[in-house]
Amino acid sequence: MTPKTEETTVTASQEEIDAARGHLTRLVFGQLAARVVGTALRLGVLDRFGRGDGGRAAAGAGDGARAAADVAADLGTDPRATLRLLRAMASLQLLTETAPDHFALAPAGALLCDGGAGSPSGTASMAAFVRMFTDPVVLSGWEHLSDSVRSGAPSFEAAFGVDSFTYLRQNPEKSAEFNAAMSQGTSVAAAGLAAAYDFGRFKSVVDVGGGDGTLLAAILRGHAAVQGMLFDTAEGVAEAPATLAREHVADRCTVHAGDFFAGVPSGGDLYLLKSVVIDWEDDRCVTILEQCRRVMPGDGRLLIVEPVLPPTVNGTVPPGAYLSDLNMLVNTGGRVRTRAELEHLCTRAGFAPAALTPLPPPFAALEAVPC
Repeated sequence: MTPKTEETTVTASQEEIDAARGHLTRLVFGQLAARVVGTALRLGVLDRFGRGDGGRAAAGAGDGARAAADVAADLGTDPRATLRLLRAMASLQLLTETAPDHFALAPAGALLCDGGAGSPSGTASMAAFVRMFTDPVVLSGWEHLSDSVRSGAPSFEAAFGVDSFTYLRQNPEKSAEFNAAMSQGTSVAAAGLAAAYDFGRFKSVVDVGGGDGTLLAAILRGHAAVQGMLFDTAEGVAEAPATLAREHVADRCTVHAGDFFAGVPSGGDLYLLKSVVIDWEDDRCVTILEQCRRVMPGDGRLLIVEPVLPPTVNGTVPPGAYLSDLNMLVNTGGRVRTRAELEHLCTRAGFAPAALTPLPPPFAALEAVPC
């Protein structure tokens, strides 16, 4: 006879059921909200606020408020459809409706202005970051998430015929958007990392996969005696000279283009990799780390800055870390790892993990020493 299995009955109050229904509804409608944000950004809606309204703000509508009809006229869009979009944006706290059919920027909406007068003072724009993560190219991989879950392989190549990094090399405009998004994301983390980790004890920092140099520039600004080397693909470092010059550190930083699977520049005593190993599967990560180990002095250090997952889902990191992990699955084949998984990569590449420095969640900095 087949043994009976003990059934577990989950009981919940009506209040809990209602809350669960609301939670599921918000999750499903989240994809629609993201479409609203991306559409508003591409239409240039946010840039029609906070830059002067040509004297057309309505009396009593609120400072900086604009009539929906005027916004539609500026954009060349249908007035009624534009009003509906602006109302949706207000419901998502990107705008505020200060009077019927009149709208003004909310703080979250101001972050979508490209650094213009609408952006909060001293706050970096998130426009490029949002533009990338609402781009149809990036989202195409998510259309085939089920395929990636079945196979364990990224679906990007099936959709476009090449892997995501080859696609960027073949499409300079998308590559520039990617670089801008990475720069905006890095600028938020740069100040926290520079304050949390002692870079002043090193003579030369090599930023491997450092893109346009946003992070390395922040480190050099805070440590006048440190020299820097920036290393990435030719596409990755395309905007680096301008970034380093703007931050007044170009005289202390050299820029190198190449392939970190084939080798990295020698001469550094700290090799820094921020959001690099996240892009690759384990064996490829080990190759990158081995290239750093090959040129590193015996007293050198490796510093990996990544989102780090806890051993179990316990609420200590935001859900975005797990969504980012799935984004790596569908688009690059990489992954967001736990501390133990990162340490295992280091060990395989000839490093001994030394310390973990917490950063604003989900990021952390893992230091390792050559064995």
